[in-house]
Amino acid sequence: MRRAGRGLLITGAVLAVLGIVLTAGSLWTLRSGYTMVTPRGESMEPTYAPGHRVFFARTGGEKIRKGDVVLFGLPDRFNGEAVLQRVIGLGGDHVVFDGTRLTVNGTPLEEPYLKGAEVDGGHGPYNVKVPAGRMFLLGDNRGNSNDSRYFSGEDSGTVPVTAVRGRALDDATAPMMLGLGAMLGVVLALAGTVCALVGGLTRRHRATVPPPLTGYAGTGTGYTAPGGPSPFQRP
Repeated sequence: MRRAGRGLLITGAVLAVLGIVLTAGSLWTLRSGYTMVTPRGESMEPTYAPGHRVFFARTGGEKIRKGDVVLFGLPDRFNGEAVLQRVIGLGGDHVVFDGTRLTVNGTPLEEPYLKGAEVDGGHGPYNVKVPAGRMFLLGDNRGNSNDSRYFSGEDSGTVPVTAVRGRALDDATAPMMLGLGAMLGVVLALAGTVCALVGGLTRRHRATVPPPLTGYAGTGTGYTAPGGPSPFQRP
């Protein structure tokens, strides 16, 4: 019983430590590496509708590519709130809308994500050479998006890449797995705590049980005391 208690105690301690490490590691990675945003406007429909939960990988602007949907914030725009928009052009790109089609560096841009296949939404032609270190951004709902087209006086409506806070994930498997890892860690920590408590109680109970009597041997109807015959034994 004593060995069983010691085994439970050790097993419980190991499980508890593993659970705590797994929970802390998963939560730290989830918090530092990802964020979730719920759009309130319609500028990114139909890709992201209002109320839709969007997971973003926290990343700097240097890792952004054309076509990414980014979360960015500027103190002088959108009341300082973070906004979702799609990257159409980066530093050095030439973005042109001639009233019919949108091209980037002379190549027509394929945009299957547009709402109603509307390329412009009534804004009109524009011709932008994106400065280095900046981005030209558009919403997927061109008829209802306050994007780079409407800030032509500010570096042709472009946004500095330093404003990027994250990149939208096409697949939320990574943050979901981290969440499950944190939950598993909690379960392991609780199971380990229970095992350790049971093991400790078992060892304590074993320590309080008196040892059995020794030194006596039965001899028929009597017994033999240490050092001599039993006074109740017949001669």
